[in-house]
Amino acid sequence: MIDKGSTHDPKGLIFEAYRIDGIAKSECRTIFLDWALSLPVDSDTNVSLRALLDTYAPQNPTHVMTEVLTEGLAQARAPKRRGGWRARQRPQ
Repeated sequence: MIDKGSTHDPKGLIFEAYRIDGIAKSECRTIFLDWALSLPVDSDTNVSLRALLDTYAPQNPTHVMTEVLTEGLAQARAPKRRGGWRARQRPQ
């Protein structure tokens, strides 16, 4: 079980979000942002997201926080498009 003070949820924000009855998706997104900002700079967000989902999703598959965490993991894995001058071909 991941709870307050763990490396994946230092402030216990995700733990507490799952305990709030009737929490809205917008509230979960706000909690998610606060959670992401509370992680140590050198931590791997994908590893933490996977650990949180492995802990909470099986018991809470339809909880909105599970949905937000899943979206966060999908966004983190999505390839980033390089735009601007770096994407342009240089003349030969």
